[in-house]
Amino acid sequence: MTVLMAGCGDLGTEAGLRFAAAGHRVVGWRRSPEKLPAAIEGAAADLSAGELPPILADTTAVVVAIAADSPTEAAYRAAYVDGLSNVLDAVLTSGAPVQRVLFVSSTAVYGDAGGDWIDERTTPAPGGFSGRIIREAEELLHSLLGGTGITPVVLRLGGIYGPGRTRLIDQVRGGSAVIPAESRFTNRIHRDDAAAAIVHLCTMEPVPAPVYLGVDNEPAELGEVLGFLAAELGLPHPPSGAAESGGQSGGGEPSRGGNKRCSNALLRGTGFDFRYPSFREGYRDILSGAGVRHP
Repeated sequence: MTVLMAGCGDLGTEAGLRFAAAGHRVVGWRRSPEKLPAAIEGAAADLSAGELPPILADTTAVVVAIAADSPTEAAYRAAYVDGLSNVLDAVLTSGAPVQRVLFVSSTAVYGDAGGDWIDERTTPAPGGFSGRIIREAEELLHSLLGGTGITPVVLRLGGIYGPGRTRLIDQVRGGSAVIPAESRFTNRIHRDDAAAAIVHLCTMEPVPAPVYLGVDNEPAELGEVLGFLAAELGLPHPPSGAAESGGQSGGGEPSRGGNKRCSNALLRGTGFDFRYPSFREGYRDILSGAGVRHP
């Protein structure tokens, strides 16, 4: 099986390495392919500009893992809508026997749920431009692949943390962490579990569902996470007050994360197991220095 990673940053690279370790040939598209590990065949590509290399004739799975260049509406549209459109056009005109296209999305498409539980059946209601544009890209994926025989899969990831993604740790260490005065739930997933979920959904034998939530087993209040990190670091408990941003990883307007509890029951129902079932295991691993950050 040949896998195309369209967008091969930190998450895409980790997923690509896992595909390669499982015996698959992996091609990675990114603007600076020379930065990719040897296990991934790099090819220079600017997804938003449509300057794309040929798709290998035996490609059976495509993963679209896009990141905007900046937290602006124009950058999000160029990356998620234009970039995805260009990749899908290349797939549909290639003649390659692609069976699945997985689009890495975000739980930002749900906006704020007032702390309530949500799942894949919940109607998206994005509260900012990032969620609206990513939702538009999801709809584009299903629209363009409908009737083609290619299975579209959307993986809506929560806030990704892990090696090189240590914003909350840095806030606690730097003394700038503030526990919100009002309860606010956050949803996250370790980078390694996010990468493993991508591989799982692209390679599992049953045909995947159209949408999955990629979050760990335990939505957690931001204050609980910050308090845990302070205790692990041997630092004073952060003060309470008005907080500027939530527990989601960045990229977009401050309210992007919203206040909701995301269920991962559908993903776990496919047989997927989390290495880091909650923030505790994941952050302890990072603090121990066990993680590896890829270029």
